[in-house]
Amino acid sequence: MAHPELGELLKCSFLIVDKPIGPSSHEVTSFVRKMLGVKKAGHSGTLDPQVSGVLPVGVGKATRLLQYLAAKDKKYVCLMKTGRKMGKEEIEQLFESFTGTIVQTPPKESAVSKKPRQRKVFYIHLLQLQSTKVLFEVHCEAGTYIRVLVSDFAPHCGGAKMLELRRISVGPITESSAHTLQEISDAMWLAQEKRDESAIRKMLLPASEALSLPKMVLQDSAVESVCAGSGLYRPGLLGFDQGINEGEEVALMTRKGELVGVGRATASSSEITKMKSGCVASPLTIVMERGTYPRKW
Repeated sequence: MAHPELGELLKCSFLIVDKPIGPSSHEVTSFVRKMLGVKKAGHSGTLDPQVSGVLPVGVGKATRLLQYLAAKDKKYVCLMKTGRKMGKEEIEQLFESFTGTIVQTPPKESAVSKKPRQRKVFYIHLLQLQSTKVLFEVHCEAGTYIRVLVSDFAPHCGGAKMLELRRISVGPITESSAHTLQEISDAMWLAQEKRDESAIRKMLLPASEALSLPKMVLQDSAVESVCAGSGLYRPGLLGFDQGINEGEEVALMTRKGELVGVGRATASSSEITKMKSGCVASPLTIVMERGTYPRKW
C-alpha cells in the first residue's frame, strides 16, 4: 500500500507530545502547530505548566476528534511529601480507602464548575517510599484531579504536598509513543532540509489508531452518503468488530483503512449480524471531505 503524502497525514492525525515542565499545554500545542506548519492544532486533557507527560495533540481535522480522547481514563505517577513518616502498610491502607468511587471538588484554577462530583479511581499503587517522600501510580477516570486527591490525603498524613506529577497514559496511548518537542523539531528539520520524512511519518498517528474505538467498515457506495450526514444502513456495512454495544461510539472506516468519522452504534454486533436492513450507526463527527468517494444515490 502506498504511503500517504505527508501533507495528507497533516490533514487529520495525532501527535503524542511528551510535554515538559514549564510551558502550558496551550503553548506546547502552539509550538507543535508552528513546527508542523499547520493552521489547526489542539490538545486533549490539559496538563498544568508544572506537570509533564502524555499530551495528545490533534492536527488538522483531528481537532474535531479530541473530545473522544478527553473522555479516556488516565494514568499518572505522583511524588508526594507527607507531613509525618508513615509505614508502607499505613500508606497502602490510605490508598485503598481512596480507591473506587470518590467525590472531588475541582480546584479553583480549573476551567470547570467548582461543584462536587463523583469520579472513579481504579487503583493507587505505592511505587517507592523514602522517609516522607511517597512515589505512587494512579489509574483514574477522566476529570480526576491528582492535586485534589493529594490534598484529600493531607488530614491522614499530617499534611501532604504534591512535589511532581507526570501523566503516563491517556486511554491506550502510553508515554512510550510520546515525543519531545526537540524530537519533533528534529524530525521536521529532516523532512524539510533533507527530504527525509520517515521520522515525522512515524510520529504522526492515524486518527483511528489514536481513538482506539471499535470499527465499522463501510462499503465504498455508502461513504459519500455518510459524509453528507446520513446514517449508516445495514446494506452499506461491509464488516464490523464483535462486542459493539448499542449506543457505543464507533470508528467509521473505509475498506482502505481511511477514517470517515465517529458514529454511534444504533444496534449491537449480535443484532447487526441478524439484520438485513435498518440503520446500524448514526454519524457524530465526520472528518472525511465530501466528494472523496463518488455519490451513489
